[in-house]
Amino acid sequence: MRIDPSERSHYPWYLRPFFWNQQRKYGAVLDAALLWARAPRLFLGVALLYGMIDRKRSPLSPALRSLVTVLVSQINNCSFCVDLNSATLLKRGVAPEKVEALADWRGSDLFDAAEKAALDYADAVTRYDRGVDDALFADLRGHFDDDAIIELTGLIAFQNLSSKFNSALAVPAQGFCRLPTRPVSPQQ
Repeated sequence: MRIDPSERSHYPWYLRPFFWNQQRKYGAVLDAALLWARAPRLFLGVALLYGMIDRKRSPLSPALRSLVTVLVSQINNCSFCVDLNSATLLKRGVAPEKVEALADWRGSDLFDAAEKAALDYADAVTRYDRGVDDALFADLRGHFDDDAIIELTGLIAFQNLSSKFNSALAVPAQGFCRLPTRPVSPQQ
């Protein structure tokens, strides 16, 4: 890790509930959270945004949200995010074989058409050299309404923020998911 999260021992009192919740949920405070918390107001904004994206009343299923976050994490080479998001994906009932196949989702018959459309969109939004064209967007619209597309776009943007932050600071995996993860090849 490029910055040691344990170098700072005091955080504002209002971050303690976030740390307590992570300790309860994951058995440890996440290294990435400790790094974000070095800028407490930034941490609060990121935590609030994540809470709004990963809510029960989202028009996107929890499994689809997790599939997208793992793919974006793989593309951005964020081992911490792949680890944590893959564990969440498994907890949301996705089969281990599907998690393992995510790096090669285009060639896998484990993903339905809506999942493939969402993953293709996530790939296009994430890769700087690709972009979203009208054909891709039309395919996406065949599976999702406008509100779901807004939510999906926000989720992809958030995961890019998170995984690029963690990747740049070399935040390592914390051992939440024991499945092997294959890197995503460029433009599969």
